[in-house]
Amino acid sequence: MKVAGVLAFFIGVQAAPHYTFPKLVGTSDWSSVRQTANFQSNGPVTDVNSDAIRCYQRAGGAPDITKVNAGGQINWQVAPNIYHPGALSAYMAKVPSGQTAATWDGKGAVWFKVYQDMPSASGGQYNWPSNGKSQIAFTIPQCLANGDYLFRIEHVALHSASSTNGAQFYISCAQITVSGGSGSKTPSNLVSFPGAYKSSDPGLLINIYNNGGRTYQPAGPSVFTC
Repeated sequence: MKVAGVLAFFIGVQAAPHYTFPKLVGTSDWSSVRQTANFQSNGPVTDVNSDAIRCYQRAGGAPDITKVNAGGQINWQVAPNIYHPGALSAYMAKVPSGQTAATWDGKGAVWFKVYQDMPSASGGQYNWPSNGKSQIAFTIPQCLANGDYLFRIEHVALHSASSTNGAQFYISCAQITVSGGSGSKTPSNLVSFPGAYKSSDPGLLINIYNNGGRTYQPAGPSVFTC
């Protein structure tokens, strides 16, 4: 095998375990999902204080906005699948008046968590329900006000999280318009990215293979419910 071929082989092996969230099911890649900086490398964000922790986007917004119904589901495609064990969460942020989901940067304490999974535990090891999934569905809260939102999916791989900054974040933001919402409840526990997490958070600095029988503590706020 030629040297170039050997290098290509090993690069491919190293990149294979990584993954992206490139689209909502029924759309094309990076159409209403903002193209992430890892769209070619599939590599993670590891610095929770970086602006990349927000949407990990390369530049501006995506060209399209996807319509979704409050109380309905939003379905994400994983490429190729969630390879590493770790916590899956989802956040939303309401786009302010005068902007659209395609133009807004999502800065500030505007994000509220709408989903957080929890692992089972066996023999001191955590096991997450998202592991190996190639599609992930979330429910849009029925009580939200109608309008444009950013929807942020986050999977934090924890296989190397026993050392500081070992947690690996795989992130994407979709641009959506919500209709059919009652607007009966205003989201609380708003956070900013960066700002929501510290590298020392117990859900990010952890040995998932020897947890001492402790219940997992997810990073970030509690889940907003209607």
